[in-house]
Amino acid sequence: MPSLPSQFTGVTVAAKANVYFDGKVVSHSVLFPDGTKKTLGLIYPGSFHFGTGAPERMEIVAGACRVTLDGQREVRAYGAGRQFDVPGKSGFTIEADALCEYICSFLG
Repeated sequence: MPSLPSQFTGVTVAAKANVYFDGKVVSHSVLFPDGTKKTLGLIYPGSFHFGTGAPERMEIVAGACRVTLDGQREVRAYGAGRQFDVPGKSGFTIEADALCEYICSFLG
């Protein structure tokens, strides 16, 4: 499994936060020179459902979560250093018992 980056250089970071679920999920967009985008964020304790337009890769930087992809019953646990992919035009439910940090890469 590849190691997660500890920093990004040569990028633009949007100052305005993306705030979801009354502030229980917060991220900032990171724009790369090649036009790709990632978000860096925090998930506070709770259960949250997200829809996807394009495929996404979620990398867990710190903490842990449980994830159920739309259309599946299996709940999978992910801790720091692990990742999961979500198909485009789909969604997932993510649950955290404590603070969880992530990097979301938009793949499509």
